[in-house]
Amino acid sequence: QVQLVESGGGSVQAGGSLGLSCQVHGYIYPRNCMGWFRQAPGKEREGVAAIDSDGTAAYVHSVKGRFTISKDGANNTLYLQMDSLRPEDTAMYYCAAKPGCTVVPQSFPDHYYGMDYWGKGTLVTISS
Repeated sequence: QVQLVESGGGSVQAGGSLGLSCQVHGYIYPRNCMGWFRQAPGKEREGVAAIDSDGTAAYVHSVKGRFTISKDGANNTLYLQMDSLRPEDTAMYYCAAKPGCTVVPQSFPDHYYGMDYWGKGTLVTISS
């Protein structure tokens, strides 16, 4: 049984920074993709960033240069460092994982919504 547990959400002013963490409990096949997705009220879920076992990362255009995805394999933890935050970044942020997956940046996020495991989310609120 795989569980993903997010933490680190909160409220900050525009221009500020937040760091999210996702702890993986259980076994995931070593070759996998992990990613961050977000859903704002009244909007569809959006892929934010993803990273695979080789370290290839991809970002949705709106966060490029501001967000950084990384992982610590030894601690089974996924991270998302978010800088220069904007009010439009306000959303529930979800961690997700898919075994047997690689990241192709040109295909992100359109082809990465079929993740197998999802966390329950952590809320990020950015005030103007």
